[in-house]
Amino acid sequence: MAASAKSFLADAGYGEQELDANSALMELDKGLRSGKLGEQCEAVVRFPRLFQKYPFPILINSAFLKLADVFRVGNNFLRLCVLKVTQQSEKHLEKILNVDEFVKRVFSVIHSNDPVARAITLRMLGSMASIIPERKNAHHSIRQSLDSHDNVEVEAAIFAAANFSAQSKDFAAGICNKISEMIQGLATPVDLKLKLIPILQHMHHDASLASSSRQLLQQLVTSYPSTKMVIVTLHTFTLLAASSLVDIPKQIQLLLQYLKNDPRKAVKRLAIQDLKLLANKTPHTWSRENIQALCESALHTPYDSLKLGMLSVLSTLSGTIAIKQYFSSAPGTAATTARSFDLVKLAQECCYHNNRGIAAHGVRILTNVSASCQEKDLLPLEQDAVFGLEALLVLCSQDDSPGAQATLKITLTCMVKLVKCRPHLSQSVVESLLTQLHSAQDAARILMCHCLAAIAMQLPVLADGMLGDLMDLYKLIGRSTTDKKQELLVSLATVIFVSSQKALSSEIKTVIKQQLENASNGWTAYRIARQASRMGNHDMARELYQSLLTQVASEHFYFWLNSLKEFSHAEQCLTGLQEDNYSSALSCIAEALKSYHKGIASLTAASTPLNPLSFQCGFVKLRIDLLQAFSQLICTCNSLKTSPPPAIATTIAMTSGNDLQRCGRISNQACMKHSMEEFRNLATRYGDLYQSSFDADSATLRNVELQQQSCLLISHAIEALILDPESASFQEYSSNGTAHVESEYERRMMSVFNHVLEEVESLNRKYAPVSYLASKTCLCNAVIALLKVPLSFQRYFFQKLQSTSIKLALSPSPRNPAEPIAVQNNQQLALKVEGVVQHGSKPGLFRKIQSVCLNVSSVLQSKSGQDYKIPIDNMTNEMEQRVEPHNDYFSTQFLLNFVILGTHNITVESSVIDSNGIVWKTGPKTTIFVKSLEDPYSQQVRLQQQQGQPPSQQQQQRTAYSRF
Repeated sequence: MAASAKSFLADAGYGEQELDANSALMELDKGLRSGKLGEQCEAVVRFPRLFQKYPFPILINSAFLKLADVFRVGNNFLRLCVLKVTQQSEKHLEKILNVDEFVKRVFSVIHSNDPVARAITLRMLGSMASIIPERKNAHHSIRQSLDSHDNVEVEAAIFAAANFSAQSKDFAAGICNKISEMIQGLATPVDLKLKLIPILQHMHHDASLASSSRQLLQQLVTSYPSTKMVIVTLHTFTLLAASSLVDIPKQIQLLLQYLKNDPRKAVKRLAIQDLKLLANKTPHTWSRENIQALCESALHTPYDSLKLGMLSVLSTLSGTIAIKQYFSSAPGTAATTARSFDLVKLAQECCYHNNRGIAAHGVRILTNVSASCQEKDLLPLEQDAVFGLEALLVLCSQDDSPGAQATLKITLTCMVKLVKCRPHLSQSVVESLLTQLHSAQDAARILMCHCLAAIAMQLPVLADGMLGDLMDLYKLIGRSTTDKKQELLVSLATVIFVSSQKALSSEIKTVIKQQLENASNGWTAYRIARQASRMGNHDMARELYQSLLTQVASEHFYFWLNSLKEFSHAEQCLTGLQEDNYSSALSCIAEALKSYHKGIASLTAASTPLNPLSFQCGFVKLRIDLLQAFSQLICTCNSLKTSPPPAIATTIAMTSGNDLQRCGRISNQACMKHSMEEFRNLATRYGDLYQSSFDADSATLRNVELQQQSCLLISHAIEALILDPESASFQEYSSNGTAHVESEYERRMMSVFNHVLEEVESLNRKYAPVSYLASKTCLCNAVIALLKVPLSFQRYFFQKLQSTSIKLALSPSPRNPAEPIAVQNNQQLALKVEGVVQHGSKPGLFRKIQSVCLNVSSVLQSKSGQDYKIPIDNMTNEMEQRVEPHNDYFSTQFLLNFVILGTHNITVESSVIDSNGIVWKTGPKTTIFVKSLEDPYSQQVRLQQQQGQPPSQQQQQRTAYSRF
C-alpha cells in the first residue's frame, strides 16, 4: 500500500530538480579529482545511478574513460570500487565507443608487482569479456595467471577464464586442455579443482568441444567419488547438457541413475535439483521410461524431503507435453501399460500425506492430469482431485504460517484451473470455499476470496443464495484496522461485486458502507470503489468517491476522485434505459454526457507532466463521442416518425433502381450514411487507442476491443438495414463462440452482439426490403441494449503495473531545438538515431519488446530559391527500419536527400513490435529542422550563366571530377 502511494506521488510530479547529463558528469569528475580517498570512492559508486538516468553512449564513454584513469592510477580499494561499478553496469559496456583506449588504461595494471592489483585487473577483464572476447593479450594474461602461486590471483584468473569461455569460442577451445591438465594434475589442490570444474559448463560452442568436455566430466565422476566432487561435476554436466542440447536425454538417465543407486542424500538432492532444471527447460525430451523411473524412486524412498523433491519434478512435468507422452498408448505388453499408472498411484497416495508440501504436489499432479488428459479411465481422477483439494483447504486455512499460506496458494490455483477445464465441478468447489471462509484465518480468507472472484469471473456460479453467507461474513469482520483486515474488506467486497450479476441491493450497500465507516481507512474505501467501477456497480462507486473527496491531501488527487465520481454518475444515468422508450433514452444519454463533460474537465486538471493520464483521457473522450453518436442515431431514427417516406417511395425506388429512395427524405439528406461513417471512424479511433496501450493488461485491451466491436456492429446494422442490404455480409461479424470469455462484462456484451446480429439477419431474410419502421426499431433497440450493459473501467484505467518507454537521441542535433541543421543540397545527411528502452519495476509483465520500428519522414516547410522541376521522389524522404534492442539499447542510421532548397521538417517516430509480431504505436515522436543550402560551386555557375559568361576550363574540369 505504501509502495503504491509512493509510486503515485512520484508519478504526480513530486521530486527534486535534477541536473542535466553534463552537469552531473562534471560533478562526479570533481569528486574523482579530489585529494581525499573518501570523496573519490563516493564519486565512483555514484556512476551506476548516472548511467541509469542518462544511458546514451556519449556520456557513458566519457564516464568509463574517467573510471579507467582512476583504475590505472588509484590504489587497490579504488580499483575494487571501479570493478564493482563495471559489474553493476554490465549492460552499458557495449556503449563504450573508445574500447581500445579503455582496455589499454585498465590493462596497464596487469604488469604490476602487486598480486592483488593483478587479481582485480583480471576480474575487471573478465567483467568486460562481452566487449573484448577475442583480445589475445587478455587471453594470454589469464593463461599465465592460472599458473600463479598466489591464490587470490588464481581465483581471479578462474573467474576471468569462465567469463571469456562463455563469450569466445577460440578462448574456450584453447583453455580446455589447460583446465583439463590442472583438474587431473596431482599438484592441484582439491578446493582449486572444485573451482575449475564449473568452467567446463561453457564448452558448448561446437559439438567436438562439448563432447571432449563431457568425456572429461565422465572420467571425473568415476575417478573422484567424494561427495563434493560428484556434486560439482554432476551439476556442471547438467549445465553443459542444457546449453549444448544434444545430450539432455543421456543426462536425464545419468541423474536418475545417481538418484536411484547413490546412497548419499546430498547427491540425491543435487540430482533432483538438476532434474527440475531439465524438466523446466526441456520437458519434451523426457521419455515415459524416465518418468516411470522417477515415479518408482518416489514410491520407494523412505525420506520425505527426497519424496518432496521428486514430486516437485513430477508436478512440473505434469503441466507440460510430457504428461501426454506418458499416458499415450505405448507399444508393448499389458503389464507395461498397467505400470504406466504409477504416477496416478503416487499422486493418490500423496494427496493425504501429513507433509503439506508433498500433499500439494500430489494434488497438483492430479489436477494437471485431469485437465490435460481426456481418456475415460482417467475421469475418476477429477473426484480424487476435488477431495484432495478440499482436504488441503481445510488443513491450510486454519494455519497462518508462511508454509501453510504457500501451500494454500498452490491449492487455490489448482482449484481455479480445475474449474476452468471442468465447469461441472464448480458448484462443489465453490461451496467448500464458502463453508471454509467462516472458520479460516484472515490471511487465508484473503486468498480464498481471490480464488472465489477468479472462479466467478469465468463462470456465473455464485448464486444469490450464496450472497447471504458473504454478507454475514462481512458483518463479522469486526472493527480491527490491521492491514489484513483492510485487505480482507477489499477482497470480500470484490467477491460480492462479482457475484451480484445485477445492481447491488440497498441492503448490501448499507452493510458495506457501515463496515467502511467503522473499520476502514480512505485507501481501503478507494480500492473498494475502484473494484466497484471495474465490476460495473457505478452507483456504489459514485457514493464512495463522493465520500473520499474531502480526505485527500493534493488537488491532483481531488480532481482525479471528482472525475471518477462524475464518470460513475454518468454510467449510473444509463442504467434506467428501457426498450421502445426512445425519448427517455435521449434524456438519459444527455444527462450522462453532462456528467462526462464535467468529469473530463476534472480529469484534465488531475494530469501532470510526469503522469499525463493519456489513456484515461483518450478512453473517456471516445466514450463521450460514442454516446453522442448513439444519441444522434436515435434522433435520426425518430425523425422518421415526423417525416415518413411518401406512399409512392417504393415505386420510386423500383423505377430509379435506387433502394435508398425507399427511406424517403432521410437517405436524401445522407444522415444515415454520415452516421455509419461516424461509427466506423470511432472504431478506427478505438483501434488507435488499443495500439497505443502497450503496457495495458489483457482485460483492459479486451474492453477497448469490445467498444470497437460495438461501433462496427452499429455501422454494419445501418448498412445492412438501410443503406446497402444487398452487399452487407454477416460472415465477418458472426460470433466465434464464448469459449474464451473472461469476465461477466464481456459475456453480456457478446450476448448483445449475437442478439443484434440475429435480429438484423432475420429482418433481412424475412422482409426483403426492410420497412423503415422495422429498421428504426431495430437500430434504436440495439443502441439501448448496448448502453444497458454497465461499462467496466478496467485495471489500466486506475493502475499501471507495467511501464515501458522509449527515449530517442538524434545526431546531428542542433544546440537550439528551433535552429535548423545546415546541409548542402548535393550531399546526403546521415541521421543517426539512438534509443534506450526504459522499464518500470516489472519489465515484461504482460508483453516484451522484440524489436523497435523507426519511421523517418521529411516534409518541405518553406522553399527558397527558384522553382525547378524536380522528380517527386526527391521531394520527400520516407524510410522505415526495424532494429532489435540489445540490453535495452538500439541505434541505426538513415541517409536523407534534400535536393530542394529550403527548410525541411524531419520527423522520427518509433513504434514497438512485441514477441507475437504485433505493432504498438508507443511513440515517441521527435522533430528536427534541416536547411538545405545550394552548394557554392553550383551557385557560382548559376550566377555566371545569369551574367552570360561561359564557365572557365578549370571550372568545367571540376564539374567532371566533382562527382568523385
